[in-house]
Amino acid sequence: MADDKQKTPGKRDAKAPKGAARSQHSWKHSLRSWLGSHRDSARQALERLRHNPLSSAMTILVMTIVLALPMGLAVLIGQVERLGVDWQRAAQLSVYLQEDVSAESAGSLLEQVRAQEQVADAQLLDAELALAEFKQHSGMGDALDQLAYNPLPAVIIVTPVSIEGGAATLEPLRDRLAGMQGVDQVQIDLLWIERLTRILALLERFTGGLAVLLVLALLLVMINTIRLAIESRRDEILVIKLVGGTDAFVRRPFLYIGVLYGLIAGLLAWLLLAVGMGWLNSAVREVATLYQSDFELAGMPVVDGLTLVAGAMLLGLVGAWLAVGRHIADIQPE
Repeated sequence: MADDKQKTPGKRDAKAPKGAARSQHSWKHSLRSWLGSHRDSARQALERLRHNPLSSAMTILVMTIVLALPMGLAVLIGQVERLGVDWQRAAQLSVYLQEDVSAESAGSLLEQVRAQEQVADAQLLDAELALAEFKQHSGMGDALDQLAYNPLPAVIIVTPVSIEGGAATLEPLRDRLAGMQGVDQVQIDLLWIERLTRILALLERFTGGLAVLLVLALLLVMINTIRLAIESRRDEILVIKLVGGTDAFVRRPFLYIGVLYGLIAGLLAWLLLAVGMGWLNSAVREVATLYQSDFELAGMPVVDGLTLVAGAMLLGLVGAWLAVGRHIADIQPE
């Protein structure tokens, strides 16, 4: 009896590992089955694209255009904003002196301007230097040579310490400089940049609204495409449901179709934007050269491209889900 009692725990301990092994084997089998089901669904989606090349190409082309248009506008606006920020860093105040100010008085004014707290640097351009600079940048040198006198006054170019807050923060400095004896007018060269910023903000809002409308249109295209795919396989879906197939099993290949549409359309939109930015860059460089600037478009950022592809895949999945959830539930065997 003592021996039997000693053997009993041993038998129980031997059964425990077998149960754990059986559970682990069952879990691995379920995982392989799940992965195999998804692999088969992805293969069916690829076969669908291969057997219907024309309709698939049209859908992908529409998605590509819908994705590329708002993304291209957003990238261009970002590039112009970067240009505006660079110009803001070089923003200056132009202090125009009165015509009767002598060279000695202009030098004294320059020292007074440099002594101001908000002034980082100041340079004096006498009337002759101002005229020479205007001839160089305006392209009107021949016409100015015909003048009997120099119409431009001496000017002090002031670089502020900081331009945070825009032109409003520079107005106290402008008022102090304008109150100095011998100063005719003070102009803040930041105002037109702020106008450009306001215009860009308006374009950003327009681009956001356009993107929302185009995303809705893309979802409608995807829903209609998946609905047609479901109708073309209606008999097959009925057979699958008759033999016990669930809605999730039937739904999976169509979801993969939506993801594949989004993936291909996102990659094509990325390629289209990269080529378009390169083509546009040559014209941008020519315009920038006219303004003695080396500005050029930086190209399609990789992060934006990856975001575009991921967003396209998500939109494809959402559109397919909306279409499948409604239409597959309506297909029931009698």
